[in-house]
Order: sequence, then structure tokens, then C-alpha cells
Amino acid sequence: MSHPRSMPHSKTSARRRGSRAGACAGALLASVTTLFSLGALHAAPAVAAPAEQAPHAAAVAPAAPQPHSKARVTAAVLSLDGASRKPLLYGEDAPYDTASIVKVDILAALLLRAQDEGRHLTAQERALAEPMIRNSDNAAANALWRKIGLAPGLDAANKRLGLTSTKGGPGGKWGLTRTTASDQLRLLLSVSDSAGASKTGSPLNKESRTYIRTLMSRVSSEQAWGVSAASGARYALKNGWLQRTTSGLWDVNSVGGITVDGHRYLVAVLSDGSASMSDGVSLVERAARQAVAAAAGT
Repeated sequence: MSHPRSMPHSKTSARRRGSRAGACAGALLASVTTLFSLGALHAAPAVAAPAEQAPHAAAVAPAAPQPHSKARVTAAVLSLDGASRKPLLYGEDAPYDTASIVKVDILAALLLRAQDEGRHLTAQERALAEPMIRNSDNAAANALWRKIGLAPGLDAANKRLGLTSTKGGPGGKWGLTRTTASDQLRLLLSVSDSAGASKTGSPLNKESRTYIRTLMSRVSSEQAWGVSAASGARYALKNGWLQRTTSGLWDVNSVGGITVDGHRYLVAVLSDGSASMSDGVSLVERAARQAVAAAAGT
């Protein structure tokens, strides 16, 4: 994934960073066999970021009293250059709500549908796909979610992509799709470069994989947080967040490919239960840094 630029989810952001683009290659996804605990990853208190405008992901709770954090986090890392070629999991591989990271999955499902029909994406589909990934545009995601056939369409595509623990959200609520960190690694592998994809047997053709990677490498500058905190100057990612109406707590996630000191990694960090969005971002970034550093030492 090597193109300039960088990405948060809608029109708000938690943090800005410099640098752009990332490179990811594929490798056979082995079952997650190594478990390490990240320990207490409690982010320092911070000012809450603005709520994401996600009418179809989940409504935003009123600002009222600050909720008590019950944060949890899981990180999955795969070194694409290491000898073991086995992914490492930090924390419990439990299901989390995706928020906007599901937009990569939606695009993959759309491209599979187009391939099945023997065609390229239409100009209209591309006009929706680009802002959906680069700017995390929710209106575009709503349209493409309907285009792929809602949750049944996503689930059918994911079966072909090798995902085993991801379930599409109810009705129009794509942001409430449930997934695991290891499944997000499987998705990242399915859109990796041609050499890796040939090993994993991705149903996405080279053109489709390149298209997804290119958009993830050209996310808007406001989106440059999350797994990029563990990277050097090269990364490609997708972030997502939403605030729960029942608890006021935040789901914050980040997935993508990064390059650190010339070594390539696929990284997925999922979290929920943070008292604020900024707390969630800090938690995700700290988990990404620790997980990648540990993977680099294996």
C-alpha cells in the first residue's frame, strides 16, 4: 500500500499526524496460536472529541455526565517479513462492533459483486467508494451497504474472503457489524498485494485489491491516527468510532498495514468501553505500539 496521504471517520477527528501511505503484502493466515496480555492499558484522561455523525452506525448519546470507563482492547499483528508467518493476538479475541472499519469490508463485497458480474465499478460506485474510505463518509457507506444487499450480502462476501467471526449489522446499521481482531487480519490479507493474495487464495482480483489498498493509502489527513502510531512514514489504514446511546461509552477501532524500520505488518486493534473518544484513541494507539514492538521482538 504505497501512495501519499493518510484518515478518522466522518467529519471529526481525534488526532492529526504527518506522513502518508503504507505498504502491505500478504501471507498465509495461520490460526492465532500465541496469546499475550497487554495488561492495563488505561489511557490518561483527555478532553472528549466531538461525537461522530453516524446515523446508521449508532446514534450519539447526549454529552451529560461523563461515563465511567470500562475499556477493553484486543490487538492482532502479523509480521509479513518474519520467519514464523504466524499472527500474534494480544488480549481476548472477542467480538467488537466495527463502527466504520467495516467500510473496507463493504468495498470488498462491492468489488466481489462487480467481478461476479464481469464488470468494473461504475463511475457512481467509485464516486461513493472513494469518500467512504478516504473521508469515512457515512452517506456513501449507507448507499453502498444497500448496494451489496445489507448484512446478507456482506456475510456472503465474508464467507468467500475467509472471515469466520464477522456478522453484518441489523438493517441499515452497518456500524453495528460484529467482528474479531483475527478476522480483521484475514480481511487485510485478502486485499494484500498480488504475491500474498495468491498464497491466501483471495477471491479479489489484482485490480480490486490494488484499488482498496490505494484508497486506504490516501485517506484524508484527519484520519491519520490509530495503527499509524506504531508506524514509520508508510501506512494504510481505516479507523472507526461510535458512542453508545445506552452507556455513553465509546467504541474505537483501527486496522491497516504499516511499515516499521523497513519491516511490514498487518495490524488490527479493536476496543470498546472508553469514557471518551480521545481516551479510546489513546488506548488503541498504545495497544498498537506495544503489540507491534512485541511482534518485532519475536
